[in-house]
Amino acid sequence: MKIIFFGTPDYVLPILDKLDKHYEIVAIVTQEPKPVGRDQKLEYSAVDTWAHKREIHKQFDFKYLPEADLGVCASFGKIIPREVTEMFKYGIINIHPSLLPQYRGATPIPSAMIDGFNPTGVSIIKMDEKMDHGPILTQFKEEILETDTAESLRKRLFEKSAQVLIEMIPAYVKGKIKLKKQDDSKATYTKMLTKESGYLDFELIKNASELNNNPDFDAGKINRFVKAMKPWPVAWTKIIINGKESRLKLISSHINNESGYLELDEVQLEGKNPVSWKQFKQAYTNLKN
Repeated sequence: MKIIFFGTPDYVLPILDKLDKHYEIVAIVTQEPKPVGRDQKLEYSAVDTWAHKREIHKQFDFKYLPEADLGVCASFGKIIPREVTEMFKYGIINIHPSLLPQYRGATPIPSAMIDGFNPTGVSIIKMDEKMDHGPILTQFKEEILETDTAESLRKRLFEKSAQVLIEMIPAYVKGKIKLKKQDDSKATYTKMLTKESGYLDFELIKNASELNNNPDFDAGKINRFVKAMKPWPVAWTKIIINGKESRLKLISSHINNESGYLELDEVQLEGKNPVSWKQFKQAYTNLKN
């Protein structure tokens, strides 16, 4: 069976590796290389690099796609038009890291973590023209661990998805899987993350560290927020040192089991190296928000 894969970041590579062992990948469609850094050097996606090394046809748009039986999509980053999904005999299968219809959209993993929605999971759906809307082929649940960041959880979800997908495809193409329509009335939606998405008011952090009496943003939620913002955009706040406002990254944190209060573990002042929160407070005794 011939497959075209739609995807971009490194964490979907386990899916590509599994597909490559069992089927013929005739093309990949990924996002264009983007200029990064001061030199504006072009950076190619992990999926692009994967295809290049294996001499598999790659492209950045939907024009003149080679003939294939099935499309597989995982974190592609763009809406695939209906006319493209209809090109395939078996349509396009989309792997989405949430228990749909909850957390449709671009950021299901950090959103579920911040909300304390546990367990989370993965839905494999048959794509239609609407975002994360198509009928469900299969789902599995996964516990969010206390030690998880968005990065570690995402890695685990996509690694498990690869095996589930490979076991599911034969039954799917034989028509043995009954498609389950999503209940749109229960749908929730997520928003794209930006660099500013990681911002936390310093007063919220102080409250969670000393009082923990804010029901809307208590210690548990802030701790989940810090973990959900890793590896990007990273949680941060604004502080004033010697009369100058600076940005402070909140790299890691935990909840004190005895007090229930938030405790920062590692922070990073802009232009400086990461240090422990204890070291930071010792170095900047005149810290203000």
